[in-house]
Amino acid sequence: MKKNILGIDFGTVRIGLAISDLLGITAQGMETLKYTDDRQVIEHIREIVTERAIGEIVMGLPLNMNGTKGPAAERCEAFGEQLQKAVGVPVKFWDERLTSVAAEKQMLKFDLSRRKRRKAVDRMAAQILLQSYMDSMESKEAERPET
Repeated sequence: MKKNILGIDFGTVRIGLAISDLLGITAQGMETLKYTDDRQVIEHIREIVTERAIGEIVMGLPLNMNGTKGPAAERCEAFGEQLQKAVGVPVKFWDERLTSVAAEKQMLKFDLSRRKRRKAVDRMAAQILLQSYMDSMESKEAERPET
């Protein structure tokens, strides 16, 4: 049975969540969590994993523009490791450079107020990173020779 993929745009203020469809074709934004502490966020995500039949989690990895890991990326990886142990679902990391910028630009096209953009940017960034991940998996599958 195919399972959903959960996308997470992790931040120390807000955490954006997105989910795939069962076919792994499209990503939809879910919600934005206010970061409280790791334990509460992990518990909330554990509920989503159970309710939505999540088989994989993709977390945006906030690399520096030159591709190196800074404190934010290290914090994200540490949280991802805790999350994987707690929920028992594989957590993969995906380069999220510029996803928040892309989300902000997308919302500006729709003429959303600054207040509405602030509420939605993390959820949309999660959606963009999850869609990017799924698109790359689809193209890798297309490249495989038939046997």
